[in-house]
Amino acid sequence: MNKKASWNDCQTILAQHGIKKLYHFTDRDNLESIIRSGGLYSWYGCEQRGIKIAKPGGSDLSRQLDKNNGLQDYVRLSFTRDHPMMYLAMQEGRISNPVILEIDIEAIGWVGTLYSDRNATRNDARRGDTLADFSLIHFNSVTARNHFDLDEEEQPFFQAEVMVKSFLPLQYITNIQSFGIPVNQQLQAKQPYTAQITRNTPTAFIFLVDQSVSMKRETLFNGTRMTLADAVAQIVNNQIQELVYRCIKTNEVRHYFDIAVVGYGERVVSGWQGALTGRDFVSPEELQNNPYKRITVKEETRTRKGVTTKEVERVQWVEPVCNQSWTRLHMAFDYVRHLLEEWLMDHAGQECYPPTVIHITDGEFNGTTRESLVQQANEIKSMFTPDGNVLLWNIHIIPTHDHVTAFLPTSKNEVYNSYSALLYDLSSLLPTRYNADIAKLKQTDGATRHVAMAENTDLTTLVQLMDIGTPTNINQNV
Repeated sequence: MNKKASWNDCQTILAQHGIKKLYHFTDRDNLESIIRSGGLYSWYGCEQRGIKIAKPGGSDLSRQLDKNNGLQDYVRLSFTRDHPMMYLAMQEGRISNPVILEIDIEAIGWVGTLYSDRNATRNDARRGDTLADFSLIHFNSVTARNHFDLDEEEQPFFQAEVMVKSFLPLQYITNIQSFGIPVNQQLQAKQPYTAQITRNTPTAFIFLVDQSVSMKRETLFNGTRMTLADAVAQIVNNQIQELVYRCIKTNEVRHYFDIAVVGYGERVVSGWQGALTGRDFVSPEELQNNPYKRITVKEETRTRKGVTTKEVERVQWVEPVCNQSWTRLHMAFDYVRHLLEEWLMDHAGQECYPPTVIHITDGEFNGTTRESLVQQANEIKSMFTPDGNVLLWNIHIIPTHDHVTAFLPTSKNEVYNSYSALLYDLSSLLPTRYNADIAKLKQTDGATRHVAMAENTDLTTLVQLMDIGTPTNINQNV
């Protein structure tokens, strides 16, 4: 590619601010088309070549603004992974499983590349192709973690753009090999969420549990009166025990999973007790070797003759807690995001089944805005492994068996109030591999993808959702 005379000066500015790459967000469903096409075309270029964009990130309005400004034939790149427009596209349903393409900074120096100090379609944007135009970018702002870290008047500059004319070749997408799709051989479709779970490619589960005082409300579970906190603790402990069982082969407990339990109210804490107190992720072997205590509980079993109740011994690693005054979900989401960042960094480049976060609550959040909370959830959902994006479940429970307001919906038309609409926005769109189990539970056909949320769920349904939410593709030979 031909370089501008100013490229060396641009490199000096980039080095001063520690900028080593550019970014472009898209949906995972678009990757195969990008590879087949040999790179990224502008949306206008795709139209001209008959390339169908499975999930376009831009809206009809943004395309019209591009045309109005003569920008329809440019590939848009940014300096940030956490682009506000990506989260808007998620919220509006245009993309559901975002991936971040990392772009070689050489694209900045190509002849024909434009620069804009903010979103290029804004009326007040300053854009052009010279070094002077490049120097107008607020580099201290574009290197912030997200635009919420900036003063309000500075936030628009977080969206500064580099615009490549018409086409960006595949070799300049430096992480294109990271998504499990063959690039340098005959292309074969790679279905996400199909990675085998092995000791070399484990997955992770995070159980995020509301510990606010409202969890003291009583319910009937397995024929016994108890608090919601007691019931949830039993269910989470049983699910952890099941995950440990899946890792046992002969006399060995294999490291197929990393498991964390996080409790939250006005503060966020690790949920482990005993020898694991204060830990975040722990292995199945550590769980097997460090039970907190054993308790005897009643469990109901349905047979042809009716419901029978028997006493069984169960292991506990997690205690019921319901003594926190507030429901600071935003603090819990921050904690979870940091856990996931570390886990994904430790397993970078590995073909791991994506981590799953299962959030259980009995009430609404406080201490932040709805918009900020959706942004945090989208940040979690936009994290990914080569096999797919992190899956975030949000399950609202109640003590009684009232009518479920929203339950694994297939569209937002199936939610009927503001709170269930929020849970919908916070939750992941599940891949089709979950459809068969959901169809059995809902007694519906298995053709349409579902959103990982439920409102007004009783404890029996919570158990069923936990089973669906913790699938495993364990390869016990590895």
